[in-house]
Amino acid sequence: MAGSQSAPEGGGVRNVKSAERTTALLEYLSDAQRPRTLRDVTADLGLPRASAYALLMTLVRTGWVEAGDGGFRVGIKALRAGAAYVELDDVVQRAQPVMDELSEEVGETVHLARLDGHEIVYLATCMSRQHTLTIVSRPGRRLPSWATGLGKAILATRPWPEVDALLPEELAPRTPHTLTDREAFQAELTAVAARGHALDEQESTLGTRCFAVPLRFGGTVAEALSCSVPTVRLTAEREPEVLAALLRAQKHIEQA
Repeated sequence: MAGSQSAPEGGGVRNVKSAERTTALLEYLSDAQRPRTLRDVTADLGLPRASAYALLMTLVRTGWVEAGDGGFRVGIKALRAGAAYVELDDVVQRAQPVMDELSEEVGETVHLARLDGHEIVYLATCMSRQHTLTIVSRPGRRLPSWATGLGKAILATRPWPEVDALLPEELAPRTPHTLTDREAFQAELTAVAARGHALDEQESTLGTRCFAVPLRFGGTVAEALSCSVPTVRLTAEREPEVLAALLRAQKHIEQA
């Protein structure tokens, strides 16, 4: 029939090009460390200039993107959407009160994160109220899984072939301590699985040691809980206390 469109092979739903461009643009701006110009958008996303401009202006009018002297950045609507995701997330709701108690008990910052591809995404953070020197990772922040205790805690629950396929070809370092050798990282995950918790030895942030545990709710593990402590106040006597408190919190969340 004239004007009709056939369904894609396999009976799936046809992709909508404008929607794909919109999500790609929002993801691009969300990951950007600074506002991006129209030239940046067209070059990095491969969009025609006229199409990119029309799309940006539409998103500016609807509040999803903001325009300033330096270029374009995500707008307040994106913040609302992200906040709604976190507020309605079942794991966050189960974990938040336990995270508050854990942070108060140990006096340190506590994080909850989820694996997304080869990155971990922070879902919630309880900052230390007892110290001015704290480690902060805002909800929505992404870090490479191989450079974090959170990522290692999750990946250690999965078979290595699955992990190997998930990771990028090159494990880029975040600090001089980041494990970038695949064999060394595989051995690290084996050690994590054996002891039941992961360690981030200044691999993500210099001057910070992180203890992390996976959260098991049945099925594939996708979330982990961590406690980050500046190395300047982490003594040998303090380490087992922090880890014991973290393991208790893990149990409470899984049984909630």
